[in-house]
Amino acid sequence: MITIIDYGAGNLFSVKNALDFLGMENEISSETEDLRKADSLILPGVGAFPDAMKMLDERGLTSVIKEQARKKPFLGICLGMQMLFDKSYEFGETDGLGLIKGEVRLMKPRGLAVPHMGWNSLEKNTPCGLSESVYDGQHVYFVHSFAADCCSGNVAAYCDYGGKVPALVFDGNVYGCQFHPEKSGDRGINILRAFAKL
Repeated sequence: MITIIDYGAGNLFSVKNALDFLGMENEISSETEDLRKADSLILPGVGAFPDAMKMLDERGLTSVIKEQARKKPFLGICLGMQMLFDKSYEFGETDGLGLIKGEVRLMKPRGLAVPHMGWNSLEKNTPCGLSESVYDGQHVYFVHSFAADCCSGNVAAYCDYGGKVPALVFDGNVYGCQFHPEKSGDRGINILRAFAKL
């Protein structure tokens, strides 16, 4: 069972629809016991970092996510990926989940607009459990204004947007996609398929 974490801010149903398409057993839940029983977890996210972390805290989900993320495959998507890091500077400084070392900062691409919105290609970097589902030049869909600042060893793939932007990150069995695999056609579906098989 893949549990999609419902904390009030996320593209829940588009992720669920993608998993349904793959025939993967899944559910949307905010219940801590469902998170503990799940085989793997997905943390989606849309919106602002401080609001999302506050919603996790208010629902009592922060501690159970930290507890379970090291025990089973865990995937953060878009804002959900950013929340995996130590902190963000969106609307001030806010602590994240601390599952991957690094910080999240406003993008300052050379000569390009923010937000980074639309299709962009991936460039593979450090191998991880999802590497076989990713190839150089693979186009996926992005919508974000903030990006991770982290060790290259935790970056499975970058995209180029006025500089290298971490697009797929990992630490052990914790993974994060800055792009939206559920909105990236067959290429994104293959990434979700690979995650479900971990």
